[in-house]
Amino acid sequence: MTSAARTAPDADRDRAVDRTGSAAAGSRLARWRSLLLRHRADLTVGLIFLLLAGWVSHELWPDPSGRVLALNPADQTLYEWFLAVDARALHGDFGLLTDKLNAPDGVNLMTNTTVIALGVLLAPVTLLFGAPVTFALLVGVNLAGTAVAWYLLFTRTLRVRGLAAALGAGLCGFGPGMVSQSNSHLHMTAQWLVPVIVWLVVRLSRAADSGPGSLDRRRLVSSAVGLAVAVTVQIFVGEEVLFLAAVTLLVMTVAYGLADRDLLRRALPGFVGGLLLAAGLALVVLGWPLWFQFAGPQGVADGMFSPHYFSADLRSWWTLSPLSVLGDDSSARLTTGPAEYNTFLGLPLLLVTAGCALWLSRRGRSVGDGQDRPPRRPLVAACVVAALVMGALSLGPRLVLDGERSALPGPYALLAGLPVVDGALPTRFALAVLPLAGTLLALAVDRALRSPGRARRLVPAAIGAALLTVFPAPLPATDRPALPEFISGGHWRECVRPGGVLVPVPAATPKDPWPMRWATAADARFAIPEGFFIGPYGAGGSAAMGTFKRPTSELLADVAQHGGKPVVDERRRQQARADADHWGASCVAVTDDAPHAESLRRTLVQLYGPGTRIADAWIWRV
Repeated sequence: MTSAARTAPDADRDRAVDRTGSAAAGSRLARWRSLLLRHRADLTVGLIFLLLAGWVSHELWPDPSGRVLALNPADQTLYEWFLAVDARALHGDFGLLTDKLNAPDGVNLMTNTTVIALGVLLAPVTLLFGAPVTFALLVGVNLAGTAVAWYLLFTRTLRVRGLAAALGAGLCGFGPGMVSQSNSHLHMTAQWLVPVIVWLVVRLSRAADSGPGSLDRRRLVSSAVGLAVAVTVQIFVGEEVLFLAAVTLLVMTVAYGLADRDLLRRALPGFVGGLLLAAGLALVVLGWPLWFQFAGPQGVADGMFSPHYFSADLRSWWTLSPLSVLGDDSSARLTTGPAEYNTFLGLPLLLVTAGCALWLSRRGRSVGDGQDRPPRRPLVAACVVAALVMGALSLGPRLVLDGERSALPGPYALLAGLPVVDGALPTRFALAVLPLAGTLLALAVDRALRSPGRARRLVPAAIGAALLTVFPAPLPATDRPALPEFISGGHWRECVRPGGVLVPVPAATPKDPWPMRWATAADARFAIPEGFFIGPYGAGGSAAMGTFKRPTSELLADVAQHGGKPVVDERRRQQARADADHWGASCVAVTDDAPHAESLRRTLVQLYGPGTRIADAWIWRV
C-alpha cells in the first residue's frame, strides 16, 4: 500500500511528460506542415526544375564514371581533373598554383576556369564517389539552381505571380545558351549567384532612395557587404559570368536612370557610395588572388581566344538550337561548336519577347505599378536596352551572316583590346539576353494574369508556345573507355609515391587530355607533366593552351601517332634521362590501351632499359 502510494505521483508525472512531449512533437509537425503548405507552390516549381535538369543530364546517369558528354569530352576531362584537385583542399593539399599538372612548373588555378568554390564545396562527394559523379551532379544542379534563383528573385523582388515567375525563370535556367554551355562548361552554367547579386544591387538602390533627403544607412551598408561577399564567391565560381553580369547591370542602371530621372537624382550619390563600399570590401579579399591570376607564377594577363572566331552569326539568333527538341543539327554550322549555341533563341521566341516588351511599354490600368510592386516601365526599358546592347556585342568585331564574314564592323570592335574584355568571348555576351528576356516574359505573364479580357489567356498561351520551341533535348552522352587496371586497381602506388610525378605515355595534351583521367581517378594524389590548361607559353609569355613538349615526349607522341621503331641513339637516351629529371618523374608508364602500345614499349626500352610489368602496364622507375 505504501509502495503504491509512493509510485502513483511518479506515474502521473511520467504521463504528463509524455503528453507534453507528444504535444511538442505535434506542434513541430504542425509547423512543418504549415510551412510546406505555405510554400507548396515554390516547392512544386523547384521540383519541376529539378526534374527538367534530370531530363537534360540523364544520359550521364546512372554510371557517370562510365559515361561522358559526347559533344565535348575533352573539356569534361579537364573539369573532372579540376574537381579532383579542388577536393584536395580537405586534405590541406591545395594552392592557387598547383603542381599536380604541368610538372614541374605547375598551373595557375586562377588563370584557368577551375570552379574552385564548387570543387571545395562538393569535395566530400568527389572523395567519396569520384569526380565524374560530382561533374554529372553539377551539370544538372547548375541548371536547376539558376532557374530556382531567378524564380525567387521574380516572386520576391518583382512580386510577380508564381506562373509568370516560373516561365521566365525556366528560360533563364534552361534556355538554349545554358543547355549548350552545359557541355562541360561548368563555370558558365553556375549562374545561381547572379540573381542574388541582382537582388543586392536592387536592395542597395532602394536603401539609397529610402526617403526625401535621406537614405537607410544600415540597409545600404548591409547590402554593400552582402554584395561584396556574393561577388567574392562568384569570382571563385566563374569570373566570366560575373563580368557579363556586371556589364549587363551597368547598361541596365544607365538605362533605368535615364527612364526615371527623379530616382536618378535622389538615389545616385548613395547608390554610388554603396557600390564603392562593396568594391572596396571585395578587393580586400580579392586583391591578392587577382594579382596572382594576372601577374603571379604561371599567370597570364591576356585572353587567348580570337574574338573574330568566337563571334555570333547574325542568322543564329532566329534559328533554333540543335540541342532543342525542335532543333536541327544542320544549324550547328552557324557557331564554333556545340558548347556555344548561345544565340539560338529562334524566331517565335524573339517575336513573342519583342511583342511583350511593346505591350509592357504601353500605359494602362493593367500595368500593375502599384505600391506593392516595383515600377515596371523603367525596368522594361532597361531590359530592352541591355538585351539589344548585349546581343549586339555578341556579334563580334565584324558582322557574320550565314557563315559569311562581312566588312561591316560590329559594336564589339569598340571594346576589343581593352583589359579584361579581351578575355571574354563575344558570343557569350548573348547569354545575358536569357535573363533579360525571361524578365520581360515574367512581367508580361504577370500583367496578363492581372488583366481582364482576352489578354489573360492569350499572353500566357503565346509565351508558353514560344518557350516550347526552345524546350531542351537531353545532352548526348556516350560510353567512355575504361581506365586501365594499373590505375583503377591502385597499382600506380607501386610506381610512384603520393605527391610524386607519374609520366603517362603518351603525355596529355589539349587535344588528347585523356591521361589526365589517371590523376583524376587517383584523386590527384600524383602529378603528371604537360597536359590541358592555359599558361604563359605563347609568344612573349602570352596565354596559350598547354605547354612546350620536351624532346622525349615529342618523340613518344610521334610513335603513338604513327607507330614504327624510331632510331634511339645515346644522345636521345641522355635527353630522355634529362627530361625525366626535369619533370621530377618517379616513373614512366605505358598501358596496354595506349595507341601503338607495343611500339611505345620498345621505344621506352631503348630509352630507359628493361621495364617492369604491373597489371596492364609497363613501368620504368626513373
